[in-house]
Amino acid sequence: MTRGPTLPAHRPSRLPTPLDAFNAAPDDEAVALLLHCLHSPRWARRITEHRPYPDVDSLLAAADEATYDLSPGDLSEALAGECLPELPEDTYSAAHTALTAAHAAYEAKFGHVFVIHLGSATPAEALDRVLEGIRSRLTNDPDEERVVAAEELRRLAGGRLAEKLRGAGNCATSPNAPAPGK
Repeated sequence: MTRGPTLPAHRPSRLPTPLDAFNAAPDDEAVALLLHCLHSPRWARRITEHRPYPDVDSLLAAADEATYDLSPGDLSEALAGECLPELPEDTYSAAHTALTAAHAAYEAKFGHVFVIHLGSATPAEALDRVLEGIRSRLTNDPDEERVVAAEELRRLAGGRLAEKLRGAGNCATSPNAPAPGK
């Protein structure tokens, strides 16, 4: 039996990725997404202006670099957009009280919400890590703590951005507050 000509193999087209969508999004949409990662309009605009990014690692590197250029005002604005972490529903009331008291002391001393990047900490570990972090950082002087808070914001922004573009687990202690003006 003779066979006819074979058809060329069908190659499925590449599906768009979240990075493709970010690169192609209108500027205002890209800025809005970035403001959910770090509440600094200057930071968000800078990253948006340098699109397209060839891969997620390049975007994360650019975001990381941009956080080092935050002015004191930008840092204050980013910290003002943060909020306290939500505790798991089954957390006992004494833990809520301890966290509230520790945060009140922190905010009274430094004038902004406490921020910390928890990385891969489980929900069960998060409360202890947050309390430990607040208590240890209360010993910092205001200038030293501003440097530490800026570093934690940098790590939070990178974790949040990676989560949005890669589908990674939540790397932040605080939920992403709505973007300013949204």
